Amino acid sequence: MPDAGLVGRRVLVVEDEYLLATDLAHALEKEAAEVIGPVPSVAQAMALIADGTDIHLGLLDINLGGELVYPVADALAALGVPFLFVTGYDARAIPPRFQNVPRLEKPVQVAAVMRAVALSIEPHRL
Repeated sequence: MPDAGLVGRRVLVVEDEYLLATDLAHALEKEAAEVIGPVPSVAQAMALIADGTDIHLGLLDINLGGELVYPVADALAALGVPFLFVTGYDARAIPPRFQNVPRLEKPVQVAAVMRAVALSIEPHRL
């Protein structure tokens, strides 16, 4: 049975590792969340945000083929949309403005990401 907190939630997945992006998307869909993406670049994620796509949560890889995801994180933060980093980056490499953002370190278990998603979405119930 899907987690009631994720049913109908729109989750933006910004991840350039195809297998991980696909695994995350499938796990979210299994919980009846609506997956936006996955997209592998800052430009694609920013286009979705700019076009007014309703987003409830973001899952963001920090390094997208050498491009840093921070503009996406800033845009989501400005909209009040919670997000998590799913990354190989150490906490010390993350800018101070994002130090309180939950971070799951790669290699990551999809189940761990889903637990973190559920905890992140809980305070933001509709």
